[in-house]
Amino acid sequence: MRQQIIGKQFDEERALYFLQHTDVVDCIFAGPADGESVLKEARDVGVMNCSFSLRYPLWHVQGFRMEKSTMDEMTRAAIWYACNGEISDSVLGGIKAVRECHNIDLSGCEIISQEFGWKSSGITLKNSFVTAEYLFLDSRDVKLENVQMKGKYSFQYMEHLEIRDSCLDTKDAFWHSKNVTVVNSTLKGEYLAWFSENLTLVDCHIIGTQPLCYCKNLKLVNCTMEATDLSFEYSEVEADIRGHVDSIKNPKCGQITVDSVGEIIMTDDTVMDCTGEVHIR
Repeated sequence: MRQQIIGKQFDEERALYFLQHTDVVDCIFAGPADGESVLKEARDVGVMNCSFSLRYPLWHVQGFRMEKSTMDEMTRAAIWYACNGEISDSVLGGIKAVRECHNIDLSGCEIISQEFGWKSSGITLKNSFVTAEYLFLDSRDVKLENVQMKGKYSFQYMEHLEIRDSCLDTKDAFWHSKNVTVVNSTLKGEYLAWFSENLTLVDCHIIGTQPLCYCKNLKLVNCTMEATDLSFEYSEVEADIRGHVDSIKNPKCGQITVDSVGEIIMTDDTVMDCTGEVHIR
């Protein structure tokens, strides 16, 4: 029979260690004892309308649901090595909130967490706001939908990432990533996607200097570009761009079709053969 813990406060070390088949409702995890790992190794637990201000609360948890709860900036490294979880309508405010987790769905969340989502897989993030640096470093099989994101160095060394209907304000995004698709989104930030492989951008708006350099198998479909000078240097690219591009420099190979371009730069001092073609409609 499923149990409930309602309206309690806990601050002891491992206060609810290995809790099973229980819903924790309207509880506070804070206090002078300042204990760590309050729900470590829990199994099949629900956390509803709770507040956390202690470190490492949900480590090694298997099967959990968190709703309408808050983890403040003191809740460092909140959810590590967890699997099969759902987090909705919650605030994740501590550094390194999610790491090495698998099969976690997040929706309606506000995330303010540096180094969020590292080395994880099977993550979905929908209808949420994110402020983070190094978001999802070295993770795979991740999906974002309707996400507003601000940060730096995002989505680096990732594999199998899909982003839809989102707005990303982040420098150095997608570096060394593989098999990424972004649809109907705004990508704002300098040095976009250098050294990426199999990146596809569909119906996207790209803003920022020196985007999309050193890419392999880069594809742009019906995209627009703004303030994008020195684009596509040393990239293998097939691009259909609507509107204007400030400048294109030394594409390695492929074809770029654009309505207008401020400058096409093909230099003699390239470090590799550059045979890419630019076509003006």
